[in-house]
Amino acid sequence: MNDADGDAAQPQPTLRLREAVAIIVGIVIGAGIFKAPSLVAQFTGSTGWMLAAWAAGGLVSLIGALCYAELAAAWPHAGGDYHFLHRAYGRRVAFLFAWARFAVITTGSIALLAFVFGDYMGTLVPLGAHGSAAWGGLAIVVLTGLNARGIRASAGTQSWLTLAEVLGLVLVAAAGLWLWLDPGHAMPAATAAVPPAGAPSLSMLGLAMVFVLLTYGGWNEAAYLSAELRGSRRGMLHALVISIALITALYLLVNLAYVYGLGLEGMAASQAVAADLLGRAFGRVGETLVALMVAVAALTSINATMIVGARTSFAVGRDWPALRVLGRWRADRGVPAVALYAQSAFALALVVFGASLRGGFQAMVDYTAPVFWSFFFLCAVALIVLRVREPRAPRPFKVPLYPLLPIAFAAVCLYMLWSSLAYVKAGALAGVGVLAIGALGLPWLAAREGAGARG
Repeated sequence: MNDADGDAAQPQPTLRLREAVAIIVGIVIGAGIFKAPSLVAQFTGSTGWMLAAWAAGGLVSLIGALCYAELAAAWPHAGGDYHFLHRAYGRRVAFLFAWARFAVITTGSIALLAFVFGDYMGTLVPLGAHGSAAWGGLAIVVLTGLNARGIRASAGTQSWLTLAEVLGLVLVAAAGLWLWLDPGHAMPAATAAVPPAGAPSLSMLGLAMVFVLLTYGGWNEAAYLSAELRGSRRGMLHALVISIALITALYLLVNLAYVYGLGLEGMAASQAVAADLLGRAFGRVGETLVALMVAVAALTSINATMIVGARTSFAVGRDWPALRVLGRWRADRGVPAVALYAQSAFALALVVFGASLRGGFQAMVDYTAPVFWSFFFLCAVALIVLRVREPRAPRPFKVPLYPLLPIAFAAVCLYMLWSSLAYVKAGALAGVGVLAIGALGLPWLAAREGAGARG
C-alpha cells in the first residue's frame, strides 16, 4: 500500500471559502424551490404569510447553522455529524448514524435527485419507459467518475454548476418582474384575485413550514468539509452564514416573482409553478429553460451530496477495524475513493428499487425523512451534551443565547420528525427497517473487533 492510498493519509485543508459556499448552496437549492412554493402559497393563503414562512425557514436554518458552526469549529473532522455524535453519545450511536447515512440518508438523497434529473431530462431527450431511471443512473456514474478524480475537480465543477443554478433562479425572478411591469402580459382574471390576508391556522402554517424546511435542507452537510476548509476554525461559520443568507434572499426573490407573474391563487393552483411562470413569459422556450434549470439543480445537488456523503463512511472506516477498507484516503486526490464507490453503488441500487415502484422520487422522500430528522435532533442535543461533558475544550465560536437557540432548534427537529412520520407510511417503515438492520450488525462488528484484539 502506498502513501497515496493508505490508512495513514488524512484530509488536508484545500477548499477555499467560495468553494465551500458553492457546495453548501448546491446541496440546498435543489428541485424543492420549483415545487414547494405552490404548496406553501396554498397553505398560508396570503402573500404576507407566505413570505414570512420562507423568511422563517431561513431564520431556523441560520439557528441550526450557528449550532453546527460551534461544533465544527471546536472539532473539525471529515466525519462531520458522525464525529459530533461519537463524542457526545459514543461509537455505537455514531455507527448507527453512519449506517443511516450510507444506507438511507445520503444514498436515498442521491437516488431521489437522480429521479428528478431523469424526469426533466426525459422531457428533453426521452429514453423510453424507464428513461428517468436511465438518465438518473447515468448522472450517478458520470459524477462518481468526476469525484474520483479528486476534490479539486469536483469542487471546481460544483462552483460552475452552482453558478448556473443561481443564474437560473435569477432568470425566474427576472421573468416575474418582467410580467409584473409589462402591461401586455396582464394576469388572467381567474388567477389575479388574492384570498383574504387573514392568518392561517396553526396546522396549516405548520404544514407550510414542513415544505419550507425541506426546501432549505442540506446546509448541515457543510460539517463534513470542516477539516478541508482553509483558514481559521471560524471559516465554517462564515461559509454557513454566507450560504444561508444567499439562499434565503434567492428564495424570497423567486417567491415574489411567482406572485408577480401568476398571482397568489394562480401560484397556489399550479402543479409546476416555475414552468407556468416561464411559459407565460417566454412560451415554449420558457418550458425548455425550466427543464434545463431543474436538471442542473439536481446535478448540482447530486455532486455536492457525493462530495460530503462519502466522508462519513471514511470516518467510520477509521473507527471500526472490520470496515477499515472504507477508511482509505487518496491523499494525491483528496478523496475517500473506496467509500465514494460504495456509496454510489448503493445509490444505483436504490434507483433500480425506486424504478420498480410507482413514483420513484416520492418513494425516496418517504424513505429518508424520518431517519434524517431523528439524527438531526440528536446532533442539536449533542451541542448541549458536549458543553457539559467537555467544558474546557477550545471553542473558537460559541452559539449566542445558549442554551435557548440549541433548544429551539432541537424542538424544530422533533416537530419535523413527527411531521415526517405523520405524512409518510410505507416508505418511512422501509427506512426505519434499514436502520434496524444496522443495529443488528453492531454485535457482529464488536465481535470482530474483539477477535482482532485477541489475535
